Parts: sequence; C-alpha cells; structure tokens
Amino acid sequence: MTLASPALGRIHQIAQRVHDTDRAVGFYRDVLGVPLLFTAPPSLAFFDCGGVRLMLSPPSPGFDHPGSVLYFAVDDIRAAAEGLEARGVTFTTPPAKIATLADREVWLAAFTDSEGNPLALMSEPRLDG
Repeated sequence: MTLASPALGRIHQIAQRVHDTDRAVGFYRDVLGVPLLFTAPPSLAFFDCGGVRLMLSPPSPGFDHPGSVLYFAVDDIRAAAEGLEARGVTFTTPPAKIATLADREVWLAAFTDSEGNPLALMSEPRLDG
C-alpha cells in the first residue's frame, strides 16, 4: 500500500541568520517597517511578512552564511526604493524592469539587510489594455 504524500502549501516561516539581533530588529522593524510579532530567548525575533513569519536567529554551528534572497512585494517599486533610501538603505541594484510578460512587467531592486543578507523589492505592475 502506497501512502499519499501531503501536498505542501504556503510557506509558514522563513529563518534568516543574524549576528546582532537587536541591530537586525531595528533594521526590519524601523527601516523596512515589517511588523514585529514577538521576541524570544535566546536571541530570536519574529516578524509578520504578510502572513509569512520571518524568524531572525543567531547562526547555528556550520550554518553561518547569507540566507536566500527575500523578495518583498510592493506596488510602486520606485516609490518604495526612494522611501527606503531615505531611511538609509543602499541598493546594490536600483529598480529595473527584468521582464515583460503578456499581462504585466516584472521589476526588481536589490539591497542587503544590516547583517549582509540579500533582500529585494519586487513589483509586477499590470500592463494597460
């Protein structure tokens, strides 16, 4: 008898390694404006990213490298980038269109967090007509 595997759904939580939790909390909460849910010992912080929880935690042995790229969805990528630059974010890649699809464009802008982890803004404005 073969057991059916459960289908995987949405991502519930993403872990991002940080060396200075307080500094990283300040960046995500105060610079990016991501809502802080709670903190927990020994140096954990949890944020709400539109229903997906982001956990900031110190690196574990053998896992001390930048994480995957987190892409934050925004409606107006230029306005979002300008707002973040005003709060001290330096973009490694400014807002740029990377693709035109049948019904929308895909725009990206890359930056890093206070710990050197790669982050990006992503916008997919619909095409008129």
